[in-house]
Amino acid sequence: MHAELLNAGAVRRVRLLAILVAIPAVFLLAACGPADSSDADSPGAESAGLTADASAIVYEGAQVITGDGGVVDDAVMVVQDGRFVAVGPRSEIDAPEGATRVDLTGKTVMPALVNAHIHMATQREQMIEQLRHTAYYGVGAVVSLGSDPGDVALNLRSEVIPGAARLRSAGRGITRPEPGRGEVPYWINTTDEARQAVQELAAAQVDIVKIWVDDRDGQYEKLTPELYGAVLDEVRAQGLIVTAHIFDLADAKGLLRAGINAFAHGIRDQDIDDELVELWDQAGDVVLVPNLPDRGVPTDLDWLSGTVPASQIQFMEDNMQLDRPQAREAFGIQARNLARLHAEGARVAFGTDGSVPWAAHVELEDMVAAGLSPMEVIIAATSNSAAFMGLDDMGVIGAGRSADFIVLDANPLDDITNTRRISQVFLRGDAVDREGFSAELA
Repeated sequence: MHAELLNAGAVRRVRLLAILVAIPAVFLLAACGPADSSDADSPGAESAGLTADASAIVYEGAQVITGDGGVVDDAVMVVQDGRFVAVGPRSEIDAPEGATRVDLTGKTVMPALVNAHIHMATQREQMIEQLRHTAYYGVGAVVSLGSDPGDVALNLRSEVIPGAARLRSAGRGITRPEPGRGEVPYWINTTDEARQAVQELAAAQVDIVKIWVDDRDGQYEKLTPELYGAVLDEVRAQGLIVTAHIFDLADAKGLLRAGINAFAHGIRDQDIDDELVELWDQAGDVVLVPNLPDRGVPTDLDWLSGTVPASQIQFMEDNMQLDRPQAREAFGIQARNLARLHAEGARVAFGTDGSVPWAAHVELEDMVAAGLSPMEVIIAATSNSAAFMGLDDMGVIGAGRSADFIVLDANPLDDITNTRRISQVFLRGDAVDREGFSAELA
């Protein structure tokens, strides 16, 4: 059964298998201590200090989903120098004289998504294309977890690339030897090796440490409590945070006892029990990035027409018509576990695994199917993920924050799949050239 669930639950690999035939190698990669963002201004009405300025842009008339649970109807957003200067109801915001005005009446605006679990390509040009492609679909930042060799990804973090998502990286992850799989992660067998790996990651100034605690269906030895305990101890000594790839309930319990900060996947072998919930509560603010698997149901993919050829869309849809009870079973386990942990108060963030640029919108739909509301899912994918990764100026539409937002043609609070109805994407105040990027791919 473990093997069946593992195969059925491989994130997006079944659903998106056909992509691998026609899309560039950038997508062929294998497959996570919240930071306090309270220093950023809240998204309420802010009108003080707005003076005449022709460089300001005023977006008015949209419904704004702020990302932290708020909604502003008939909103005004004032953007200047790549940041929100003021956000609030039209009745409470005085736009600067001389500013450019943009009418968004009938539109819905939400923050750009923050994807806290992906895997990047290994070459710079492919990385940049990947960051641009994810931006096309409204993702403002991504976190690459454990498969980044060398320093290309780490160096790319400091660059501001027009029309591209921001990048954060765990560098090389940590696991036991896994011959036949990717050899980028540190392979450790002793506590000394565990500590040395963390020290090297700290010297490289990674954003987070990634560990794998999984025997890959009995193929390899997994990190033992002694080994991951040494990793976690050294992580704390270095002032970092650590996230764990897990599969089994028992491993999740051991990691909670050891002081894990986050999980890069939900628990996948069985439904969680009361002991797990109690351990989670005792551990404090542990973040769950669920990475739900394929639901095993037919799906309309026409919304991908901007970057995927029609023939490829049809091929993927045809493959989804197959009866896949194992996929539905795997999804059911993880969906129930996500719903329960969320109900128990666990902080839920957002990630998709792999490298498929549009997978964020599939994950949003899957999280709603698991039982969360559209608003709860949007919070997870914006403010929660941003706070988790210390991106304090992202994830919320409010004064002082980076102007990273999506303009939608329909309201995702009515139907979460409306996040796919993208009219425009803005990153750091500038519009992403979605039409130009689509033409490049065509």
